[in-house]
Amino acid sequence: MGAIWASREYYAKVSEPLLLVLDEGTTSTRAMLFAPAGELRGVAQEELTQFYPRPGWVEHDAAEIWQHTLKCARAMVEQAGGAERIAAIGISNQRETVVAWDRTTGEPLARAIVWQDRRTADVCATLREAGHEPAVQEATGLLLDPYFSATKMRWLLENEPAVAAAAETGRVAFGTIESWLLFKLTGGLHASDAGNASRTLLLPLTGAHWDEGLCNLFGVPRSALPEIIDNAGTLGAIAPDLFGRAIPICGVAGDQQAAVIGQGCLAPGECKATYGTGAFLLAHCGEAPIRSGNRLLTTVLHQLSGRRAYALEGSVFVAGSLMQWLRDSLGIVRTAAESESLASSVQDNGGVVVIPALSGLGAPHWRPETRGLISGLSFSTSAAHIVRAALESMAHQTQDLADAFAADGAAWNRLRIDGAMAANDWMAQDIANLTGLPVQRPDFVETTALGAAMLAAVGAGLYPSLSDAAAAMIGSQRRFEPLMPADERERRLACWKAALAAI
Repeated sequence: MGAIWASREYYAKVSEPLLLVLDEGTTSTRAMLFAPAGELRGVAQEELTQFYPRPGWVEHDAAEIWQHTLKCARAMVEQAGGAERIAAIGISNQRETVVAWDRTTGEPLARAIVWQDRRTADVCATLREAGHEPAVQEATGLLLDPYFSATKMRWLLENEPAVAAAAETGRVAFGTIESWLLFKLTGGLHASDAGNASRTLLLPLTGAHWDEGLCNLFGVPRSALPEIIDNAGTLGAIAPDLFGRAIPICGVAGDQQAAVIGQGCLAPGECKATYGTGAFLLAHCGEAPIRSGNRLLTTVLHQLSGRRAYALEGSVFVAGSLMQWLRDSLGIVRTAAESESLASSVQDNGGVVVIPALSGLGAPHWRPETRGLISGLSFSTSAAHIVRAALESMAHQTQDLADAFAADGAAWNRLRIDGAMAANDWMAQDIANLTGLPVQRPDFVETTALGAAMLAAVGAGLYPSLSDAAAAMIGSQRRFEPLMPADERERRLACWKAALAAI
């Protein structure tokens, strides 16, 4: 895993080489500076515009993502003292979101279709009814759901004239967000790491290349897809005109795989849950993939020097975005942080249950057509009851996944949590209470960015392995022990199951 210019001469000149992480989330773009020991040295952030042209449709402007990335990165390069202070760049990204662009002009051909988007539910249902899901799941570890990238690519080809025209002349390029940024940052590299590629429905879990049969099934031209690369190493170099120097890109991972690494879940059986826009639980399952019998997903965790590690995953579509909806659309909370004090201000949920299926239900239910529900309302219901029930839904969705993992023979003995929502002490304790498990939360909850920094550090030669990087870069943690009486827990679970049955 050699670096492009992380040489002895470089380290002789720079007393503390810094790592620049480009953290491409669903609601914002950030650039973050890390020291080699894991300390955060700076953050620049820009919110992303969310487009909702129809119910169930979610889009981003890929040009805006690029512009915000460039702006934030330049701010951090300046804060670092110049490009010569940056040893390497790491990228973490929202997964499954699809960008189509013209490989000649480098410009997007349509809005990006976001991972939350449900417009291809009918296509997935048709393929499922035709009997394709078992073979697709066996090959890719994934289910036929609009969450994944392939049907989004097909939709763009069939419904966006500019995309179709570019495909006819061989100019169209498809990629997820890391692929789009690699292309723009390097001036033409069309590549995707194995972890992100495994989320498309087009890459076999044990295959090194895109599968022709899968591409034909989903109607995606293989020639439009990126080269598949490792998650760390010499991956590319920033075009010199962007920052004044060809900084190496040495680490790339999808946000959830990056969070697994940032939590130090580097051995089989270790698991984490990230509560961001959605909620994603991944358990390390070693170098052999586990095929789920309970509608969980199998995915590539990372690929290093061509060797893969795998994870079992449960994906929940709505987590932090529920609190954003309560704030922006209903005005029930003024800030996301206010939710903790509101939840604590009432003794219980007052009989209210929130099913947060604003864009369908993910694992283990996989019901893309379902929409959200607030049940148990009465004249005594207050905003605090609704907010508390909304936060409780995070614990309930987590418990649903715990049951599915246990049924697959991958029961948890503890849970490591992270993401912006995990900073909420009330929610962390509620997850411990309902799951009956100890919950650990790092003092630095932005483990997605930390994981990308760790990959970049290993790729640049700052550390010989991810285990060494974890030992040096991961800080202290807080532990929440389960405290809820058994009868209260059973009552909560019964109310949740009844509400699920009603939708």
